Amino acid sequence: MFKQKIIYFLLFFFMQTTSMAELTIRITQGVGKQTPVAIVPFGVGSGLSKISENITEIITNDLLRSGRFSVTPVENMLQQPSTGAEIDFDDWSILGVEAVVIGKITEGRNNSYNIQFQLFDIYKREQIVGYRMPANEKTLRRSAHRIADMVFEELTGIRGVFDTKVAYVRSNASNEKRNYTLVISDSDGENEQIVLESKDPIMSPAWSPDSRMLSYVSFEGNMSTIYVQNLRTGNRRKISELPGINGSPAFSPDGRKLVLTLGGSDGNLDIHVLDIATRNLKRLTYNRSIDTEATWAPNGEEIYFTSDRGGSPQIYKMKLNSDRASRVTFEGSYNARPRLSPDGNKLAMVHQYRGDYRIAIYDIEEKDLLILSSGSQDESPSFAPNSDTLIYATKLSGDGVLETVTADGLVRQRMAPKSGDIREPVWSPFLKL
Repeated sequence: MFKQKIIYFLLFFFMQTTSMAELTIRITQGVGKQTPVAIVPFGVGSGLSKISENITEIITNDLLRSGRFSVTPVENMLQQPSTGAEIDFDDWSILGVEAVVIGKITEGRNNSYNIQFQLFDIYKREQIVGYRMPANEKTLRRSAHRIADMVFEELTGIRGVFDTKVAYVRSNASNEKRNYTLVISDSDGENEQIVLESKDPIMSPAWSPDSRMLSYVSFEGNMSTIYVQNLRTGNRRKISELPGINGSPAFSPDGRKLVLTLGGSDGNLDIHVLDIATRNLKRLTYNRSIDTEATWAPNGEEIYFTSDRGGSPQIYKMKLNSDRASRVTFEGSYNARPRLSPDGNKLAMVHQYRGDYRIAIYDIEEKDLLILSSGSQDESPSFAPNSDTLIYATKLSGDGVLETVTADGLVRQRMAPKSGDIREPVWSPFLKL
């Protein structure tokens, strides 16, 4: 059953009629108490009011999407300072605001801008952080995300991930033809960029540790092939096109290797490690069962993978210098698609619960399992680089949509297309500045 499911999943991943769609985001579950903050429209010179509106809106939406903050509407503000000297702390205290973000945007040379922002603690009546950064038309959105990240980290103690990317696969159909698109977007679903379009299925995207490349599986020519593609240049290389199945690539923490699932004509799947530069291939598992969906531990010395060697799909781990695998999951009859948190403390998976497939998280040290999602067909969990949030695919009225949830299960939000089928999300590492 598990073998059939894996093979059919690889060959018939997208079998629903869908259409292209833009992503929108809405919070479906938030924490009980939200920190009240104010994002004051940034002060600007002549002709820059639209830029101020855009930056203020992006910062506001980022903080709202986290589910951890309530933001004071602009029309309720008693003042709109752009410098620390202009802040009246009593005015903000009356509104119950705990922190205020203010800023200024000035024009530089050659169509550039200088953005300055400050975050103030209203109770302590002091500045928490202040920062100045250059920007241009192409980087204004990213600058706003970076400001939101700094505000988020200062107020929560958790590194922000608004200035990151998400990759996913979208399927659409028209005139009885089906097309597949590999897409990357900002973490808020905006600024979509198409990496690859194909009439053949695309699946299993995986980021390189430096965020500069994606590996994925393409079924061009009616055979599964693993590619690595440079996101800046668009150049791509075939990495594995052996007879049979080539699937589930994942970069090693140093970016030099890929762990792969390979299977010959008999369909039996095993885990291999491929050195990208030398193309040397090392087989790790030699079991007659299905071994697949491997992922690296952050130390680069061991992997976690799915196997049905014990009679049902469960998660196992093994060191690269060993031929022995040990079972990790014991709760439930189905645990698959393991993904380690970047800090190495948590393991995300697809867990069968009362007949439904949910996203669950396993605390490796405490050995506790927590179910995070609430759907019936949830799949493909991926950690944000701060280890605090996950993204996964689920179903909404028959369509594939993406949701995120914090690792404690308290905040959930949906990146929902107006129509369409979106699957296989994977969160990028922190981007290089």
